[in-house]
Amino acid sequence: MSSTQPRTVVVGGGIIGVSTARHLARAGADVTLITEGELTSNASGRSLSWLNSAGVRGEEYHRLRMAGIDRYRTLAAQHPGLGWLRFDGGLTWQAPENDEDLHRIHEYELAHGYDSHLIDPSRVADYTPGVDPAAISPTGAIWNPGEGWVDLPHLAQHLIKEFVEHGGRLVTNAGAARVETAGGSVSGVRTAEGESYAADTVVLATGPAVPAMAAELGVAIPDQTPISLLVTTKPVDTPLRAVLNTPRAAVRPAPNGALAVDADWTTASIRPSADGGFAISEEVVAELLAQASRLLAGNPRLEPERLAMGPKPIPGDGDPVLGRIDEVGGLWAAFTHSGATLALIAGELLAYEIGTGRAHPMLAPFNARRFR
Repeated sequence: MSSTQPRTVVVGGGIIGVSTARHLARAGADVTLITEGELTSNASGRSLSWLNSAGVRGEEYHRLRMAGIDRYRTLAAQHPGLGWLRFDGGLTWQAPENDEDLHRIHEYELAHGYDSHLIDPSRVADYTPGVDPAAISPTGAIWNPGEGWVDLPHLAQHLIKEFVEHGGRLVTNAGAARVETAGGSVSGVRTAEGESYAADTVVLATGPAVPAMAAELGVAIPDQTPISLLVTTKPVDTPLRAVLNTPRAAVRPAPNGALAVDADWTTASIRPSADGGFAISEEVVAELLAQASRLLAGNPRLEPERLAMGPKPIPGDGDPVLGRIDEVGGLWAAFTHSGATLALIAGELLAYEIGTGRAHPMLAPFNARRFR
């Protein structure tokens, strides 16, 4: 590589940072990926990682998510038999008092060409195994056969191998990094220990830390990041293959026979701990797993293997923040709730913008300038 080639530093070892760095390296860029700890040690390591564009959302966001799912299907076709990337469908239902919402969502999905089927609880076994029909609202459930799930730590290891093979440099356990500027543009990145990496372009892909890092540079990005919990169970004997998104628990299969479980209602019970992390009572975890067990045929006993708590990145208006930051020359940002679904396509399109200097039309609606 030429010593005069523009230098890019990607800050953040979550799945979007890894994907962006991998795409840049594949294109021949001079790129360094710097992460605070190990890869996927923060938000990407505690994501349910449901690959979908279900529900009601804006047209541009739906198209971006569908492109994201397409890239996963390409990956699955290129590498058949991956145990950490599956497309076995998704099953969603509402509480009985929200029956109208279920029908509204189903009609919306149909109108947008999203494969969606409203099915009676008694027929769930015809579509997917392992679900207890008694747990489903009498109104029924929405079956989306094109949905799937991915285990992000496995995906990150897959992508980082290619990143290194293409000459990318990986710096792990660098601590909290800060972006340095000169003359209104980025000039580099400095790690917590004072190591400096010169850069012509910097990508902020630090998940929930993006708004604070942008604020240090005078850039405001609205933020509604909550604290979330993901429980990974011990291996359990269940034929479940689909992702379940239900009123009291969301469940997906995980590699090695485990299940990943989360629910928004647990957020209110998460408390800061003395070591700077977070804690939650055993009773809340037990209740979450009991709710998940009720969803499964045979109601198997679920035991926790791992608890992961921390900030879940969600921009202030719910839509992704992806693209160039106008206020600082050479700065790009990636801040989004749907990191799993968007990981491959977001990295691809960010790398396109950085490499060509041209805005990509699919990212234009998600640029941070919409907040100005």
